[in-house]
Amino acid sequence: MYSRLLRHGFTDARAAERLLDAPELSALRADPVLLDSLGATADPDLALLGLVRLVEALDDAPGGARRSLLDTLIASKPLRDRLLGVLGASAALGDHLARHPHHWEVLATFEVTDMNPGAEDFERALREGMREAGTEDRRDALRIAYRRCLLAVAARDVCGTTDVARCSAELADLAAATLRAALDIAADEAPEDAAACRLAVIGMGKCGGRELNYVSDVDVIFVAEPAGGSGSGGPGSGSGGPGSGADETGALQAAGRLAARMMRVCSETTAEGTIWPVDPNLRPEGKNGPLVRTLSSHVAYYERWAKTWEFQALLKARPLAGDEALGKAYAEALAPMVWKAAERENFVTDVQGMRRRVVSSIPVAELDRELKLGPGGLRDVEFAVQMLQLVHGRADASLRSGNTLQALRRLSEGGYVGRADAASLDAAYRFLRTLEHRIQLYRMRRTHLMPQAEEDRRRLGRSLGFRTDPPAELAREWRRHAVEVRRLHEKLFYRPLLDAVAQLGPGETRLTSDAARARLEALGYADPGAALRHLEALASGVSRKAAIQRTLLPVLLGWFADSADPDAGLLNFRKVSDALGRTPWYLRLLRDEGAAAENLARVLSAGRLAPDLLMRAPEAVALLGDPDGLRPRPGAALEQEAMAAVGRADSPEAAVAAARGVRRRELFRTSAADVLGALAPEDDPGAAVDAVGLALTDINAVTVAAALRAAVRSVESASGSPLPTRMAVIGMGRFGGRELAYGSDADVLFVHEPLDGADEADAAKAAGQVANELRRLLQVPTSDPPLLIDADLRPEGRSGPLVRTLASYAAYYRRWSLAWESHALLRAAPVAGDAALGRRFVELVDPLRYPAGGLTEEAVREIRRLKARMESERLPRGADPATHTKLGRGGLSDVEWVVQLTQLRHAAEVPGLRTTRTRQALAAAREAGLVDGEDAAVLDEAWVLATRVRNAVMLVRGRPGDTFPVDSRELAGVGRYLGYGPGRAGEMLDDYRRTTRHARAVVERLFYDG
Repeated sequence: MYSRLLRHGFTDARAAERLLDAPELSALRADPVLLDSLGATADPDLALLGLVRLVEALDDAPGGARRSLLDTLIASKPLRDRLLGVLGASAALGDHLARHPHHWEVLATFEVTDMNPGAEDFERALREGMREAGTEDRRDALRIAYRRCLLAVAARDVCGTTDVARCSAELADLAAATLRAALDIAADEAPEDAAACRLAVIGMGKCGGRELNYVSDVDVIFVAEPAGGSGSGGPGSGSGGPGSGADETGALQAAGRLAARMMRVCSETTAEGTIWPVDPNLRPEGKNGPLVRTLSSHVAYYERWAKTWEFQALLKARPLAGDEALGKAYAEALAPMVWKAAERENFVTDVQGMRRRVVSSIPVAELDRELKLGPGGLRDVEFAVQMLQLVHGRADASLRSGNTLQALRRLSEGGYVGRADAASLDAAYRFLRTLEHRIQLYRMRRTHLMPQAEEDRRRLGRSLGFRTDPPAELAREWRRHAVEVRRLHEKLFYRPLLDAVAQLGPGETRLTSDAARARLEALGYADPGAALRHLEALASGVSRKAAIQRTLLPVLLGWFADSADPDAGLLNFRKVSDALGRTPWYLRLLRDEGAAAENLARVLSAGRLAPDLLMRAPEAVALLGDPDGLRPRPGAALEQEAMAAVGRADSPEAAVAAARGVRRRELFRTSAADVLGALAPEDDPGAAVDAVGLALTDINAVTVAAALRAAVRSVESASGSPLPTRMAVIGMGRFGGRELAYGSDADVLFVHEPLDGADEADAAKAAGQVANELRRLLQVPTSDPPLLIDADLRPEGRSGPLVRTLASYAAYYRRWSLAWESHALLRAAPVAGDAALGRRFVELVDPLRYPAGGLTEEAVREIRRLKARMESERLPRGADPATHTKLGRGGLSDVEWVVQLTQLRHAAEVPGLRTTRTRQALAAAREAGLVDGEDAAVLDEAWVLATRVRNAVMLVRGRPGDTFPVDSRELAGVGRYLGYGPGRAGEMLDDYRRTTRHARAVVERLFYDG
């Protein structure tokens, strides 16, 4: 017997032997099929124990109840399979049968194999069960009757009489019947409230969609009107006539009390347990909103305030209980709004953002066990289906279903989802829902987590038909379906777009052109027609290139849609693919290196600068697939490469063209890394700004050095003799401060020193020729971005000589130097040319910019006057001083003048202030106690933010700018760079104004009053 029990799936055969030997089962021991029936259950040990408890509970029941059960078990295989199936799958229902043993009869009498029970059928069964419950407490009677009906649903489920879709529908209809009974109880307990109002209960979520779990919150919304009101939602809604406002207020208060009482009937716990919580939090304003509203109030809210997810939730709304006319009026009033939701700005990104937030909220320890919310879980199916419904349901009424599987079938029939994909997703969804049902059924507890215990996984596996190694087979099947769901979730929304333009295989359904346009429009494409043409050019045909593109594009389209300008991303991808599509490594890189494809999509859709640079040299796309490809190269390595290219060139123009090519590639590397957040941690924007400034400075310094060498060679070639002087280029402004932005010019000074024995006039002439040739070469029109050399910070400005000797600089500064020149020299640093000469220039100007004893009061007043004049004269006409990043209030200039005044005053005594870089000088001032720590933090934050905005504008527009863009897409692109999601441009501007306003207050105090 022992081995026989083991073969039938018992894990504790000794205990099973003892139970089978119990007197209560004497009539069944001789039944040859009993063990077979027990062995067919999910947990034979649990089923046998539950059967013994049930028989024991019937021991003293009158009328031969035990004999009746045993005889029926022997004679009726369907009943035996149902009863043992429930007992082997659910310990909770086994406990219920032990408390209410006569309920086994429902498994024999509640035959529904040839019909679909609806809410009315369950309502009759509930009322019958309440009459037979044997308790005067109607609330407890409802709980008992609910479990009685649940027994029948579970029996059909575990025995395979119904599939998971039918079971979920029955559970939803049972919930609707229960709500109706609970509302009747509440009305009987509070007749005055019931008489004062008309109350309708609207089902939401899984209950509304007729796809409920065994144990789930039942989501509802309440709508009410005064007794006798029309419920139309129009201006005349309510009782009308004098005093209707008071009538409505009183009716809503009464309806609120009635609704709260009804919820307590369902959710409170007694000795008979609980039914399930009723959750009204999907109502307008959620937990903060009133529990009950009139229909007109609902309509007004959804017309003015509702978010995208609220319309997505309304997709499943249907009247469940209460006033039928009012419930119908609610559905008719709000349904049209649901099918306009896809026309809202940022619709798809809102839905996708909601899905990401759901995933991010899952505890890390539970992520791999989460059947509902995790990647590849039920929510992935539901979100994909609902998104497609909302997009295409505007024009196709057949898609307007609140039920996931029904909607998926109709999407397939309409050609919006391929048949094979729909079938695969249907199978995966059914498997995951069945698994969820079995997990909840065991203890009747609300959970969506795969259990960890081996015995629990064994029971689950057996309940799904796995017998060889149930836990392992279950795990494999679950993972297979989860992977398939995740793949299809990412594919469903985008792949059919390609089917609209590509060659299809036999039997495949083509997404119509109008449907494809609707989907692209919902994704945020401003010109769906152009997008379709790009897709056709990329994906049509039978070539290997087209085949690979068709594989890549579904995912790429999703990444483009997640940007501020999907149209630009798709157009740029087409341009790159046209240029490189026949290059073997290009498509292989994108296909085989997932990071490369995602990086490319994000770069191409982030703005104009990086794509424009890439279009001039498409082969640079290879950088996106190299783990080190986005790391800025050291200046020394760049200089070696550029100088080698200059040395190989056969003309000055060719030499500088080669150097500018290096610059173009490095600008792309830096801008791409910046867009992708690869330069610094996401939570340290200051480090990212520093990294961009250092990289751009190195790039431009190398370019100037290469152009200087080419210019020297050109002048020497023309004169036929070596250059009679040595030269150095001194970086000024942001160039010298190593704080360049993408749109910055290169501010420089040229200094030369005649060689020993050289004629000073000849040396000065040659130096001037070299400087002019350098500027000419860097501005020769080519496809590469120009590097503008600005020498206006030289002594005497534009009217002074372009190049001076070191001695001339010394004489000028000794006799004529003005306060602004000392100020400007704070950022002077050698960037190219003779290194020794550059160092001597720095030694020359150090006493000017770091004056011993600091500044005189007159010099301080002069600097303040200069700053005030600049604020009044240089701000462009019409510019908003609150948002101009350079000259506006609290912008770059404000912060830099405060820092530089501190340097001029104290750098002679504080070595840390002797730096050309703004943030380092500010940090040194803080450490020295010259600037309060809080003030320094405010200034630093404003300077970093203003620099990031300037960089963002250049990255997005492809041309420099000191103000936020006016165009909404460009403004959204700047917001994305700064970390603001879709629809948050206003928040970004408010944050900028607040940050710079605080900085301006510090500037006023430190610069003008300090």
